[in-house]
Amino acid sequence: MYEDKKIAALIFLREYSSRVTNKNLRDFHGKPLFRIILETLKNSKYIDQIILNTPSQKIIDKSSDLDLKIHKRPQWLDEINTNEANAIIDYDLSKSSFEYYIQTHSTNPLLSIQTIDNSIEVFFNNIDKYDSLFSVTSFKKRFYHKDFSSINHDYKNLQPTQEIDPLFMENSCIYIFSKDSFLKEKNRIGTKPYIYETDFFESVDIDTEQDFKLAHLIKSLS
Repeated sequence: MYEDKKIAALIFLREYSSRVTNKNLRDFHGKPLFRIILETLKNSKYIDQIILNTPSQKIIDKSSDLDLKIHKRPQWLDEINTNEANAIIDYDLSKSSFEYYIQTHSTNPLLSIQTIDNSIEVFFNNIDKYDSLFSVTSFKKRFYHKDFSSINHDYKNLQPTQEIDPLFMENSCIYIFSKDSFLKEKNRIGTKPYIYETDFFESVDIDTEQDFKLAHLIKSLS
């Protein structure tokens, strides 16, 4: 709870992945990957409940000690396009009485509890101006479209990269929203989102084998 506002965390998990074999069950520094973010969320000062949405009994069994609220995903929902996160959120919210939610992913194992709790503080401290929050990674690099048209610079007028306006990539680490905002927009990102910048290394999202190796290496060096 932040002040008088209760907040639940949403986590979606499957056993399998189309690009990284058995991703969620693979060992990540001595634990199945999916356990990392769940244990991190358990240490939050503000999160009142963690809702785990999964079709996998194996994942449910392997997280039984964490005191989670389990939403066993029905087959019809599991057959929806795996990228349709908003459909799963809609299902979870229909079974939950919380007014505020934070969503993150098992594929963000380097995300710290300090960053998670700070994002909650930022959201609630600015709730009069923003209806949601999502995390981004900032890049001060020279970007182009495939047709060679420049995006954030003029290649004929070379600037030092530190002077280039940054571009922000949605990194899928953190989304915060109210039930009202989601039901109105049917989207975890509302019409007035706060863009919350997170550390580059914390923001590694495991989507490929290379990402898995990178996250493993960063964790080894930290």
